[in-house]
Amino acid sequence: MAAPAVLLAMSAIAVAQPASAVPDEVIVVSAARTAQARDSAAVPVAVLDAQTIRTVGAQHIAELLNRAPGVYVHRGNGAEHLTAIRSPVLSAGAGAGSFLYLEDGISLRAPAFANINGLFEAVDELAGRVEIIRGPGGAVYGSNALHGLVNVITPDPALSSRRAELELGSYGRIRVTASASGSTRLGDGFIGLSARSEDGWRDDASLFRAGLQTRLDWGQGATRWSLRASAIHLEQETATFVNGFEAYRDEALSRRNANPEAFRDARAFRVSLHADHTLSERWSLSGAVYARSNDMDFRLHFLPSRALEFTGHDSIGAQSALTRQTSQGSLTIGADGEWTRGYLIEDQTLASFGEFPQGVHYDYDVEALTGAVFAMGRHTLTEALEIEGGARLETTRFDYTNNTDDGATGRFLRLSDRSDSFTTFAPHAGLVWRFADNWRAFARAARGVRAPQTDELYRLQPGQEIDNIEPEALDSLEAGLRLSRPDGLALELTAFTMVKRNVFFRDADGINVTDGRTTHEGMEIEGVWPVTATLTFSGALIWAIHKYDFDRPVSQAFEVIERGNRVDTAPEWLWNLRASWQPVDAVRLEAEWVHVGEYFADAANDAVYAGHHLVNLRGAMQVREGVELFASLRNAANTRYAERADFAFGGYRYFPGEPRTVSVGVRVRG
Repeated sequence: MAAPAVLLAMSAIAVAQPASAVPDEVIVVSAARTAQARDSAAVPVAVLDAQTIRTVGAQHIAELLNRAPGVYVHRGNGAEHLTAIRSPVLSAGAGAGSFLYLEDGISLRAPAFANINGLFEAVDELAGRVEIIRGPGGAVYGSNALHGLVNVITPDPALSSRRAELELGSYGRIRVTASASGSTRLGDGFIGLSARSEDGWRDDASLFRAGLQTRLDWGQGATRWSLRASAIHLEQETATFVNGFEAYRDEALSRRNANPEAFRDARAFRVSLHADHTLSERWSLSGAVYARSNDMDFRLHFLPSRALEFTGHDSIGAQSALTRQTSQGSLTIGADGEWTRGYLIEDQTLASFGEFPQGVHYDYDVEALTGAVFAMGRHTLTEALEIEGGARLETTRFDYTNNTDDGATGRFLRLSDRSDSFTTFAPHAGLVWRFADNWRAFARAARGVRAPQTDELYRLQPGQEIDNIEPEALDSLEAGLRLSRPDGLALELTAFTMVKRNVFFRDADGINVTDGRTTHEGMEIEGVWPVTATLTFSGALIWAIHKYDFDRPVSQAFEVIERGNRVDTAPEWLWNLRASWQPVDAVRLEAEWVHVGEYFADAANDAVYAGHHLVNLRGAMQVREGVELFASLRNAANTRYAERADFAFGGYRYFPGEPRTVSVGVRVRG
């Protein structure tokens, strides 16, 4: 307990380089699939680098991502989560398909087979860095890059290193990571292993999650090759909502699990071969071929049936891009393609009751074929002004096969075999103006798109139809300022307004709504201020208003949607502020203040969650060359709060937040 006690005594916060160091230019790859300076991109990209990943030592990826502006990831139980990026926290199918989760630019899942908890398939503990685009993803990304995307990037194997970590913490937490990289006979290689186990602070809520990642880079003539593979294994016993107004304030009640039978077991494997080939001084060709396999067994604990769900899909795909560089800019044209075969089985083992018959509810296969072409370019108009733009045309065809009886049984509708196709068009345009030393202004107009997910198309209830369903489209306008000074002071201010059409969600009657409309506007601030050579303040803040722009009467009056209502689970204010102190080279300390503002817990705007504040403390000390001790104290004030507040079926329900927790560890570098 000594290290956390020292942290509690410190009033300073976050890990950063001393102010005297001139920061290197930050290079990102997510905005255009190629390396470019972040400050020169019209697309707003937040970067969480390797040092930040190590400092946070996230027990859940939400801890890491919520440091970025415009991002609010609700932590569920175990590895579960709900995501918001310039959006409300979206659930069900809307949440699954509104954000694109990538590894090295390739989607973790086939877009039409997205999982609302899809980030558990990322090997984030081993990542070299994480890049986050807020708002539509641009021409190089297709369906699901609607509100934003998260790109988890593997470490560069050319950076020779060896690292091992062991961390122990409250509630039986054990985390182990080990990695090695450097030159080999075959090229520059990286291999990493991570494993995490915990008993869970709630009843019947244990977790085991392991990840493996490898990468090999080599050159052959004018071509650079990179072979990469990742695997994830998850075993989770799931604790569910606690019910009753402000039930999260009662610690004994918060620990209870009303569904001890709930679980989630999942596996994911990905392999990809990337290539960059120089054709001439001006022309280059890049691309990747890849394969993925995902499967999951899941108890539908939130339904009266308590049915078992078995899902999975296998994919192969390719990406390609041809780029011409000139003295005034660049032009890229490309084509992407992917084939996926997936399945879903839902089986109820309980005896039949009401609308829930015993036996198979759904059993179907879906083949999906996606093809896309895109073009994007960048041009320097003057020494201070650059413009960029592009567009993507994408089409997806689904071939659905029903493996059980057609028609309705209870509350389940099984369609007969059919085919469906959807086409989307996503343009964007932007500019960056360097109007003074260290200052840039930027603006962008973009459209994000989201084709329907297979769950939304083929997992239906009687009375629902899909013949008129349209892809979601989000039109976005944003503008901002960037300051980046040699002394390390950096600031980015962005204002945005967005309109989303053909919004798909499930209303209080359990009916799929496919013609909704919502509006989103707000402002984001991200900054770093080196106050002295040893003390740095940093953080991110967002103010945003998300509203329904349509009326939806339902039989359950408490969930009637009226135009102008705030979208539920959408705090107006969010911030993550940090101070870091490095009094000597061997000691680093961080304090973090997290604020989640008040928000409505229902669509009718009658139920409210008051919001919360959290303080987290972290520190590390190098005890000898290559050996570092680190510790953290999460929720230092032992605040009673809710990770997620919801109002459903006539009452409040919550995912309670963890009380104060302690962890200590050792990191060895070679």
